[in-house]
Amino acid sequence: MQVVETIGSLVGAYLLGSLPIGMLIVKIVRGRDIRYWFSGRTGGTNVMRMAGFWAGMTTTVVDILKGVCAVWLARALTRGSVWVEVIAGLLVIVGHNYSIFLLQYKEGRIRLHGGAGGAATIGAAAGLWLWTLLVILPVALFFLFGVGYASMATMSIALVATGVFLWRAVVGQGPWAYVMFGVIAEGLLLWALRPNIRRLLKGEERLVGWRARRDRPSKPAR
Repeated sequence: MQVVETIGSLVGAYLLGSLPIGMLIVKIVRGRDIRYWFSGRTGGTNVMRMAGFWAGMTTTVVDILKGVCAVWLARALTRGSVWVEVIAGLLVIVGHNYSIFLLQYKEGRIRLHGGAGGAATIGAAAGLWLWTLLVILPVALFFLFGVGYASMATMSIALVATGVFLWRAVVGQGPWAYVMFGVIAEGLLLWALRPNIRRLLKGEERLVGWRARRDRPSKPAR
């Protein structure tokens, strides 16, 4: 029975992560398929570009909740199996980035669309230890609205989580398995953000927040 519960929690984590909340919100608000606009991702940042601040914020919050629920579900079904919690947290990120519900077959290739995994990573980390939010959110918000790069905010999330979990493991307050979650999650985020990293290195990355508004060309006077 434990095997069934473990498999069920992991499959459930992937499917929960795969729910394309951002795509649904943009479809309702703007009537468009977000996969064909801007970055093509279904996460909160691209939704914000397409449908406004509150649509993007709603997407982000729900994506975070997907991560929290996936880990808590695994914890409840497997009675606190640490490694199952960690794998469930990683699978909700994989599901968010490569959603089975957004499968496309085009030009002889199968492609799974999704986001970059930032919000899902926040949620999974919070599911493992809720108080990571107190460290992750300020850092991510600084990079998002202060520095102005959503990709840097996303990359910072798993790094901060790794640091928090490492500190807790060293002082004997948390399992070392959580550190592995942070390391692997960072790898997933970096893989998803390859195009953004190339643009960052070239100085061509899209800006968000006040820097985007500041650098937006003003309309010519009539």
